[in-house]
Amino acid sequence: MKSPAPPRLAGTRRTVHLVALLATALFVTACSMTSSSFTMSGPTPDASERVPSPDPRVGLSGGWLDAGEAAWNVRLVSNTLPPEEFIGVTNSDLAFYRNYAIQGNYNGYTVWDISNPENPHIVVTYVCPASQSDVSFYKDLLFVSGEGLGGRLDCGTQGVPEPVSQDRLRGIRIFDASDIANPKYIANVQTCRGSHTHTVVTDPNDDENVYIYVSGSSRVRSEEELPGCIDAPIEDDPNTALFRIEIIQVPLANPAAARIVSSPRIFNDLAAPARHAEYPADSIALEARRRAAGRPPGGGQRTGPTQCHDITVYPEVGRAGGACGGYGLLLDITDVRNPRRMYAAADSNFSFWHSATFNNDGTKILFTDEWGGGSQPRCRLTDKYEWGANALFTIEGDDLVFQSYYKMPAPQTREETCVAHNGSLIPVPGRDIMVQGWYQGGISAFDWTDPANPFEIAFFDRGPMNEEELARAGSWSVYWYNGYMISSEIARGLDIFELTASGLLSQNEIDAAKTVILETFNAQEQPRFVWPPSFTVAAAYLDQLHRDNGLALAQINEARASLAEAERMSGQRRRSALTQLATEIDGMAPGASDANKVKTLAGAIRDLAEIP
Repeated sequence: MKSPAPPRLAGTRRTVHLVALLATALFVTACSMTSSSFTMSGPTPDASERVPSPDPRVGLSGGWLDAGEAAWNVRLVSNTLPPEEFIGVTNSDLAFYRNYAIQGNYNGYTVWDISNPENPHIVVTYVCPASQSDVSFYKDLLFVSGEGLGGRLDCGTQGVPEPVSQDRLRGIRIFDASDIANPKYIANVQTCRGSHTHTVVTDPNDDENVYIYVSGSSRVRSEEELPGCIDAPIEDDPNTALFRIEIIQVPLANPAAARIVSSPRIFNDLAAPARHAEYPADSIALEARRRAAGRPPGGGQRTGPTQCHDITVYPEVGRAGGACGGYGLLLDITDVRNPRRMYAAADSNFSFWHSATFNNDGTKILFTDEWGGGSQPRCRLTDKYEWGANALFTIEGDDLVFQSYYKMPAPQTREETCVAHNGSLIPVPGRDIMVQGWYQGGISAFDWTDPANPFEIAFFDRGPMNEEELARAGSWSVYWYNGYMISSEIARGLDIFELTASGLLSQNEIDAAKTVILETFNAQEQPRFVWPPSFTVAAAYLDQLHRDNGLALAQINEARASLAEAERMSGQRRRSALTQLATEIDGMAPGASDANKVKTLAGAIRDLAEIP
């Protein structure tokens, strides 16, 4: 969807709230042991700390570049406007490679150099219209989704007015980005419903190919345009293009030979789920929009989902989470080309299952509800907490067990699009923490270690894009990448944030998260976070034991002092001191209220002792 066009400012770039950052360390591969000193002082860990009251997000003034801002436990490092060609056009999702962020836009994509987070700069702008232009990166290949009817094979901007045309692109574009400043469009794979989103999937048993799960949600194209595209109920034609996803195999030695290798029907026998009622005024407005767009009225016979909106894979555990319209699916992807449905969760409080995120050990999963399709205000004071929220589940065998909801807690105005959208884990060891975009609800970081009791730990928000009418703006997605939270701002370009220490998140925990360095990151293919041995990681566990009263304070202080003393040593003296400390902490576990965390701390210290 196209945002209302703000004034066009050729070449304008706005950078605000700059902070001094050591950018040179951002993209260095993690060493076997991090030896920078941990924090012995700062905000006292405090599990009772909560969102300020009154909430500063309420009542912010509006505007494009001058909207009011509110922040809590987070700092806006920079905001940089999109290139001129993309101003006034929706920015979409993000992918990352080394010191680059690739940002999709309905007109193409932008490659940003983010090696200096204070001042990101554009490496290349590639104009190639086709909504949504979701992006992913793998090795030297860049993949871009195209679903809109106006996308062209030649990336032209004139659109495709004919109902049937061989010039139309609906599927996946493939670029050779080995020279990222000069990407080359080398191939495309056409699909019957286009690619609304896609997911790069690596197969641990296949190092010659990479795979792409394609989720298309538009209407089925004509067989005259692409043979084999059949639009029919499955009971009428088993070859229908409905009720399936497409899986593309991309040979790494010859990506131009990419092709569809399977079309699994992972939800063709699901019944229509129960759904909640809209507020009467919202229902009337929805029907008015249907009529204005020439679409049939709502209602009539309902079926189960005919497609997925988004699929998040976690190859390390052989599972995927499919957000598929009326259901959240747990999938077995141990056979990457043939995913198998394990469980389907429905919830009458959910309108549109949109995306999914696993926790790091793969024992929990979170689904988002994009109620209103990202174009409606769903965070008003009158909206129920459960609507447009996240649903949190534990994974128990092959089942999903519901635990609770989480929703950005500050009420927004009727002029602000707001609903749960894309985010990622923040790699704090010992905790499940996620940061997430909420469109004009801003970004929200929250802890869901206890999935029955999630709570917010940080936020950033701007006032409405337009105080007079609903406009498209805000965070499409925000992802943690190598020490920073990077957000695709729909109307305002690229935002980069940094967490600040608080009673809910210590500096040691933030620094421990920064020890995880990734070469590539696509949020829809989750990596397993592994922390290199670090004094900071051990100190983070101590902070958590302090905050949660998991160990007696006197023992925590003694362990902190011993850890600091060992860090000042070297060689065999350090190894001996750390080994002794690990043994002492192991002995504290039986009397601790959080024995498992104490044992984890001892293990982290023992890992330090084993470093030559």
